[in-house]
Amino acid sequence: MPVLRSTVLIDAPRRTVAGLLRDAEVSAEAMRRCGHRFAMAGRLVCLGETVRIQVRLAPGVRVPLRTRITAVSHSGLESVLVSGPLRALRHRSTLTETAAGTLLLDELSWTSPLGPLGRLGDVVLGRSLVLRLLAARADALVERAAEVTARPVVVATALLRDGAVLAAQRTRPPELAGRWELPGGRVERGETESDAVVRELREELGAEVRATGRLGTDLPLADVLLRVHTAELAPGSPEPEPLEHAALQWVDAAGVPELDWVPADRAVAADLVALLRDEAPGCSGVR
Repeated sequence: MPVLRSTVLIDAPRRTVAGLLRDAEVSAEAMRRCGHRFAMAGRLVCLGETVRIQVRLAPGVRVPLRTRITAVSHSGLESVLVSGPLRALRHRSTLTETAAGTLLLDELSWTSPLGPLGRLGDVVLGRSLVLRLLAARADALVERAAEVTARPVVVATALLRDGAVLAAQRTRPPELAGRWELPGGRVERGETESDAVVRELREELGAEVRATGRLGTDLPLADVLLRVHTAELAPGSPEPEPLEHAALQWVDAAGVPELDWVPADRAVAADLVALLRDEAPGCSGVR
């Protein structure tokens, strides 16, 4: 089984790079530079999602592959083969934060069909194809990281209580009205992200909260960088009210996947489920 490894240092925080690994536009651009094609259902890849790839072997000759995302976190991404001509394919991206930036280690392993003939194809074509693709992906990530880190930051807040998270139903814009989100908003000039969490939930919910940490990866959207924070109600806080939303509801781990989230918050649904299972009364775990 051939195994190829590649590393690149990216001048951005680990959670930001992890978010870019999930960005369909980055992956599609890297594929395009090598003559391949990439497609997925949404903008941000989620746990369990299937990705479609068409690998260009020669002019007019493309081989279809489908892979499934088996791990996604602020530490990296992993996928495995679902269908295609290979017997097996695994791609693991591991992120390590350093003083100089985030180190990305890509490890790609596969098993070709056809025995000795397949192994010859690995030497003649497979290895060079993979190395070119990983190099193009590294270039695309470095370029996008430089752009995305300059974007305004928006905070979303997973407000937790008794093993449940507070979901808020949007009233606007029309295409998102009726769907659910984690409350929050844009970080203002001179404001820390934690301060923005406190201010936004006071404005949107009439509640006083305390920011407690981060959840999942950064999420690159059209013109902003979304960061999800966790929070809890401060002692003596009023009960949250839907001052800027149609409704509020507390959702437990079982209910999170059933809710019609806006696309950005759907991308952290798996993180929410894992967090709520740890937070549920009678349970324990490490985040």
